[in-house]
Amino acid sequence: MSLPKDYGVILFDGVCNLCNHAVDFVIQRDKKDRFKFASLQEPFLEGFLKRYHIPNAYLDSIVFVYRDKVYVKSRAALEIARLMGGFWSLLYVLVLVPSFLRDPVYDWIAKNRYRWYGKRSSCRVPTPQEAAKFLKPADFL
Repeated sequence: MSLPKDYGVILFDGVCNLCNHAVDFVIQRDKKDRFKFASLQEPFLEGFLKRYHIPNAYLDSIVFVYRDKVYVKSRAALEIARLMGGFWSLLYVLVLVPSFLRDPVYDWIAKNRYRWYGKRSSCRVPTPQEAAKFLKPADFL
């Protein structure tokens, strides 16, 4: 799959309630269709993950692929906020905080996300209205 330069791919933990709420948040504000989504648990992503050299260590993080660059953890969240535009793009100033300070906060939230927000028994199934926003196996043929 070759990604168009005008949108980024957000890979998320499909069974995490916090992650799914974050996806809902972005979808509701993505009026310019800048983002596509996929659950990290999707088997059809295996080739995509290899192509972008995304190691298994990052499968517990949000992963954002934009213009052939891979962003993870806090940097992924900040890049997404920047592309959302408006007020949210102001959060991008936090890239000035070194990642060795940002990422431990991200890791702490990630470590506790199931305990605080719960976990689904299966991955999210997009609604018919959301279907065009989610990657499908056919996108990789």
